[in-house]
Amino acid sequence: MTRVRTTLAVAWLLAAPPALAQHLQTDFPAEEFKARWVKVFDKIGDGVAVVQGVSLTNGFQLPRQSNTFYYLCGVETPGAYLRLDGRAKKVTLYLPPRNERLERAEGKVLSADDADLAKRITGADEVASTDKMTMAWPLDGARASGLYVEFAPAEGYGQSRGELQQADAAIAADPWDGRLPRESRFRELLAARNPRAAIKDLTPILDELRAIKSPREIAMIRRASQIAGLGLMEAIRSTEAGVTEYQLDAAARYVFLANDARLDAYRSITASGVENINNMHYFRNTKKLADGDLVLMDYAPDYRYYVSDIGRMWPVNGTYAPWQRELVQFVLDYRNAVLQRVRPGVTPAAIQAEAKQAMEAVFARTKFSKPGYQAAARRLVDQGGGVFSHNVGMAVHDVGSYRDGLRPGHVFSIDPQLRVPEENLYIRYEDTVVVTETGVENFTAFLPSELKDLELLAREKGIVQKLPALGDEAFARLGAPRR
Repeated sequence: MTRVRTTLAVAWLLAAPPALAQHLQTDFPAEEFKARWVKVFDKIGDGVAVVQGVSLTNGFQLPRQSNTFYYLCGVETPGAYLRLDGRAKKVTLYLPPRNERLERAEGKVLSADDADLAKRITGADEVASTDKMTMAWPLDGARASGLYVEFAPAEGYGQSRGELQQADAAIAADPWDGRLPRESRFRELLAARNPRAAIKDLTPILDELRAIKSPREIAMIRRASQIAGLGLMEAIRSTEAGVTEYQLDAAARYVFLANDARLDAYRSITASGVENINNMHYFRNTKKLADGDLVLMDYAPDYRYYVSDIGRMWPVNGTYAPWQRELVQFVLDYRNAVLQRVRPGVTPAAIQAEAKQAMEAVFARTKFSKPGYQAAARRLVDQGGGVFSHNVGMAVHDVGSYRDGLRPGHVFSIDPQLRVPEENLYIRYEDTVVVTETGVENFTAFLPSELKDLELLAREKGIVQKLPALGDEAFARLGAPRR
């Protein structure tokens, strides 16, 4: 018995993870953060910039740092701050002191006790405790040509700026709430404690930097896109009449998790039929798939702080009806006409004009079954129909702009959308692309886009069929009520 107990104890020790294992990002070296700081210094002159990291989660959520803070230093510790002194060209990272009680519950994170390690992985000139942030911080008697801070909300898990601003506006308009947004409160405190400093907006400076992705960032978005495509393909395989929209979510999400993407970039948009399909951010996903319907899925993961944005439409029964083929093929043709012309040095408007001219040949060979379909196709090509949609990066609706001209490193979604309002029809394709030195790379080029390929994939069996859910009888045996 003693030998058995000893063997079990040794096995447990060998299998147990290291005590207080510490997670540190390894995707970006200190040199990349330093290069970003140099660009910030170029913009703020002798000013001082301060960036507030995410606060401690208020529940059992998977912690995720805010995008701007992670972009500037890669530190995920809640309650951290970053100070960039433009006059001294010095960067100070402020970390909370070690919290042993929290570490026992959550695991070890970088703290002020890890100053040497934090310097090494971030490149910061100094690492100090947040206890050192006095009422006179961040100027501490230094003279500065402006105190720069973010005016816009910093995005976190599943968040983009537009949605955050809408939520803040709703809170402000609520007569029984009215809380200040966190970034507004931070700005208010800085102004009160540094009355002689002019408070300036750091947001446009960071937006401009984040708009152009570095090679390492592009590699992260490429990986997020590959995982997204594989997840979508598994959802397509899992499609059949009677399956619920949220079961397709589950198929895609399984692939995300199996490939190291713990979070999703945004909640799944999975709509079948025409009842909810024209709601661009439909989220209930509770409808059962019906024979003859189309399915739209728009879903992607958050892969280590970088995301993608892709979408496809396919038939539930594995065969497009003639009218479905007519409209989906037209949108695909337009998507291809635009995608083939993306290159550096031109504006999206110029590319749309070129694609519009090229689409005349498609109009000439397409026989529309209804005048309304032809009118919808014309609107799409004349107006662009959202084909140049939005930046993609650390947020799905990422910051920055590419409207004045495409440059290498611009990442955005190509998302043509055709609407037939009188029939509540909404047809779209979506891919995430990056502008290169010579043209464009479509991160999701491997994902089926031709109609015949989507049909073939939809006829396969996916994980939903291979791992069916328990039926009512099985739950009844466990004493659970019937649905």
